[in-house]
Amino acid sequence: MRLTQLRQADLNLLVVFAVFAEERNVSRAAERLLLSQPAVSRALQRLRDTFHDDLFVRTSAGYELTPQGQRLLQELEGMLPKLDRLLSGSNFDPSSEQASFRIATTDSAASILAPVLCRNILPSATKIRFEFVQWHKGLFDDLTHGSVDLVFSASIVDVPSPLQSQTIYDEEFVCVVDGKSPYKKTLTIAQYIAAEHISVNIQSGIQVAPDKHLAAQGYKRQIAIQVPYHEAAVRCVERTKFIATVPRKFVEGMTQTPAIKTLKAPPEVGGFRYVMIWHPRVNTDAAHVWLRATMREVGAIISKAQASKRQAR
Repeated sequence: MRLTQLRQADLNLLVVFAVFAEERNVSRAAERLLLSQPAVSRALQRLRDTFHDDLFVRTSAGYELTPQGQRLLQELEGMLPKLDRLLSGSNFDPSSEQASFRIATTDSAASILAPVLCRNILPSATKIRFEFVQWHKGLFDDLTHGSVDLVFSASIVDVPSPLQSQTIYDEEFVCVVDGKSPYKKTLTIAQYIAAEHISVNIQSGIQVAPDKHLAAQGYKRQIAIQVPYHEAAVRCVERTKFIATVPRKFVEGMTQTPAIKTLKAPPEVGGFRYVMIWHPRVNTDAAHVWLRATMREVGAIISKAQASKRQAR
């Protein structure tokens, strides 16, 4: 790790810069920093020498940031709170500290998790940004190397060591068919296995849940077409004889249409636990501790909403 410039720098100068950038007034900045006005002026001059830029210029309206000063302030807004938390060991504050998290999910899970984040978490976590990325080959390597922060998956998916996981909510499958399909409300396993299916390619060319669970019981679906997304699978069943097996919560979140109908899956299809997966190196990182706690909260909200729907039926 090269730290040549950092060894020569006085990090206290960055604090002076950040405070002065907020106040745009030497006397007010000095009061906040518990320094004299000449000391603040000297610190600002040292900053100019360090960055080879004026950083601030005086105008009729007061002090204005130069482009270099604006870039420096933007970096410090995220950097200084992190350094302060690192030194103090304090908790992560999503209302004042900037952070971005990349979360890998299937399209069905993103359609369930992201709306809850938007409605229940982001209004108060004003400095946080979430990016959802699609499941792909090598995803667990990405998690190991830190290019994604969390992976969401059915618990039946094999998770390599030393990655850790925790259940977020329980899920069950339903079968989606054409609205005029002769199937009744519930499919038998004989009907299910005799039919042709639309499969969602989750990992290694299979829809891991339910295919691994079915295979353990000696069953194998007849796949007519394979698609990369759950929504595509649902859209494919209209005016066909095919069956799409998808998570119930995903289907219930879609706009209902008479062109398709939802059936209860055979008991043999089973359900699954939906888990979040992370690398143990972030176990004690305050930002990631907050992220995992937030996802547990999201899971609780989803589970509570599902329980309310069951009671209303």
